[in-house]
Amino acid sequence: MDLCVTIKGVSFLLQTGMGILGNTVVLMAYAHIVYAERTLLPVDMILCHLAFANLMLLLTRCVPQTMTVFGLRDLLNDAGCKVVIYSYRIGRALSVCITCMLSVFQAATVAPAGPRLSRLKAMLPSLILPTFAGLWLLNMAICIAAPFFSIAPRNGTVPAFTLNLGFCHVDFRDNLSYVINGAAVTGRDFAFVGLMLASSGYILLLLHRHSHQVRKIRRSQHGGAETRAAKTVVTLVVLYVVFFGIDNIIWIYMLTVAKVSPVVADMRVFFSSCYASLSPYFIISSNKKVKMKIVCTAEQDQPSVDTQESSDK
Repeated sequence: MDLCVTIKGVSFLLQTGMGILGNTVVLMAYAHIVYAERTLLPVDMILCHLAFANLMLLLTRCVPQTMTVFGLRDLLNDAGCKVVIYSYRIGRALSVCITCMLSVFQAATVAPAGPRLSRLKAMLPSLILPTFAGLWLLNMAICIAAPFFSIAPRNGTVPAFTLNLGFCHVDFRDNLSYVINGAAVTGRDFAFVGLMLASSGYILLLLHRHSHQVRKIRRSQHGGAETRAAKTVVTLVVLYVVFFGIDNIIWIYMLTVAKVSPVVADMRVFFSSCYASLSPYFIISSNKKVKMKIVCTAEQDQPSVDTQESSDK
C-alpha cells in the first residue's frame, strides 16, 4: 500500500470513526434526556434529528468508502448499492434541510414579537414533527432516481457519465440524465443554503442591532440561553456553508467532464462528510444539556470503576 493510499485511508478512517462516535453520543444524550424529562425542547428535537441524519450519511457513505480505500472489494451487489446510495442521498439531503430548518426556527424565535409573529411563535413547537415528515417525503421523492442508476462495480473500464464511488457505480448512461440529476440535487441544496444564509444573516442583524438589549437579557437565564442558541445556530450554518462550497465546487467540476477520476470523487466525499463528522462535537461543546448528560454519565461510571479497583486490591 503506497503512501497516498495510506494517507487517504487513515483520513477516511479518522473522519468516519470520529463522526459516528460524536453523533452516537449526541443521540444517546438526547435519549437520556427524553427518558429523564419525558420531553424535548423544539431546538433539541431539531439537533437530535440532525445528528441522526449525519449518522445515516456517515454509515452509508463513509463506512463503505473507508473499506474500499483499504482494499476491500465486492462489498455490495446491485440491490445493496441501490439501498446504500438511496439512503446516503436522503441522509445528505436531510442534513442540509434540517440545518436550514434549525436556522429558520431560531430566526423566528429571536425575532421581535408582534401580533402575527406571536401567533407564529406559539405554533412553532407543533410544526416541528410535520416539518420533519415533509422533509423526509420531499427528499425521498427527489432522490428516487438514485436507485435506478446505482449498480455494483463491473470489471473493465468505467463507462462515460458514471460516478465511480469505488464500492458502487452510479451510471447515468447519457449526458442528459447526468446533468439533470446534478442540476436537481444542486438546485435543491442551493435553495436551502440560500434560505439558511438569509435566516442566519437576520439573526446576526438582530444580535448586532439590539446589542444593548441583548446584554440586559443576558442577566436572565432565558435570555442568555436564547442568545447562546442563536450563536450556535449561526456557527453551524457557517460550518456547513464552508464545506458545502468546497463540495459543490468539486461537484460542478465533475458535471463538466465525462469521466471522473476516483481521486476527485474521494475528495468530494471527504469534504462533503466533514460537516457530519464535526457538527456533533460543536453541539456537545455548546449545548449545556448534552454536555451535562455526558459529564453526569462519566461521573456515574467513575465510582464503579474505583470500587472495582478497591475490591481488586
